[in-house]
Amino acid sequence: MFLTLKLNRNLSFPALVFFLLAAGLSVLLVHNLTGGQTVAAQTQAPRLVIDAGHGGVDGGAISIGGAKESHINLDIALRMEKLAQFYGCDPLMTRREDRGAMDYGAGEYSEHRELVRRSELANAVPDSVLISVHQNNYPTAQPKGAQVLYAPGEDSRALGLLAQSNLIRFLDPDNRRVATPGGNIYLLTHAAGPAILVECGFMSNFEELEKLLKADYQISLAAVLTGTYFQYVHGVSLT
Repeated sequence: MFLTLKLNRNLSFPALVFFLLAAGLSVLLVHNLTGGQTVAAQTQAPRLVIDAGHGGVDGGAISIGGAKESHINLDIALRMEKLAQFYGCDPLMTRREDRGAMDYGAGEYSEHRELVRRSELANAVPDSVLISVHQNNYPTAQPKGAQVLYAPGEDSRALGLLAQSNLIRFLDPDNRRVATPGGNIYLLTHAAGPAILVECGFMSNFEELEKLLKADYQISLAAVLTGTYFQYVHGVSLT
């Protein structure tokens, strides 16, 4: 079954991003004409896995003003979790606090071990869709715009193209970046199911960083990414 929903171009910005989530919910409410059961009751959708990147001692990129990538990633990931839960989903989080995915003693931190552990957590779910939240950085302030990197395989590519399209359509129509293969990114090359890594914006671009630090923009990002998950697993087309 494939459900098509028509967008009203005059909707306000918040209404547009949350429309994505409404699209996902609408599929769950469609009843089987013969049995009266919901689609969700008939087929179990792949579980959403939300990865917030490194945490704790490894804060990722740090802006000129001292903002840490790990904090922004976690804020967006936790908002995604809340939105998914609101719609009846139970996502798996690779971290929910400003700490790594495993405990380390003094001087014991290893980026590779951290990547391996996060990959193990994600792959512990036998049927899953992984969305890893990150921020970009560059030596100069000019580059901006969200970009999606996807894991090998057609399923991941389809998810990546959908996420990039939604980020542009609902958040930044002037963004000319395209979804691309993730190359040698460990979390993507070792993903057991469809997986994408989303660079939500450039912390080195002052205008974009200002947005990334604001709660309303984080909510919008979370809504688009969570809505993309619903679209992908339930076959919802927005026109």
